[in-house]
Amino acid sequence: MDTLDNGGGRGLAPRTEYRVGCIVTQISEYIALAGGLVLVFLMLLTTISVTGRGFIGIIPGAGPVPGDFEIVEAGCAFAVFIFLPWAQLKREHVSVDIAVSWMSPRSIAMLSLISNILLTAVAALIAWQLYKGAGGKFRYNETTQILQFPVWWGYAASLIGAVWFVVVSAYTVWRSVNEVCGDGEGTR
Repeated sequence: MDTLDNGGGRGLAPRTEYRVGCIVTQISEYIALAGGLVLVFLMLLTTISVTGRGFIGIIPGAGPVPGDFEIVEAGCAFAVFIFLPWAQLKREHVSVDIAVSWMSPRSIAMLSLISNILLTAVAALIAWQLYKGAGGKFRYNETTQILQFPVWWGYAASLIGAVWFVVVSAYTVWRSVNEVCGDGEGTR
């Protein structure tokens, strides 16, 4: 049996879903790597800032990086939202496997379908609220206290991950439909 057929070709365009899944996976991988690079940058920034604090009074001009917490705050928000699609795609969100260990693969796929539908709705709500929040920060021209960069920048960066999270969540609904129609979750 061709693994792209997903249980004999049952489901909602399983071959297309597989090809779309390859593209979604590739994009999700790249943006997760971008999030990882941001976290490495934030780690280095924090290390430099903390080290600078330790040398206050010892080395002239030494001190914390100005606005370090503002950069870390925006960067961590971006990283959180940018990692959510990868976790969703790889089925890495928190789950209680012991509760479903007795269920058949198809029953687990049905449960995954329901949870993926709910998560897609929640992801869309989060993205919408983040969009509204970014708009409000933009309209009122709110800036950070020390660096004076616009707060909406952090919202907009996070919105990239939030919107992609909606796309990936919608894809996982499609994948779950095909798993329910096929041989169950993870059988392809």
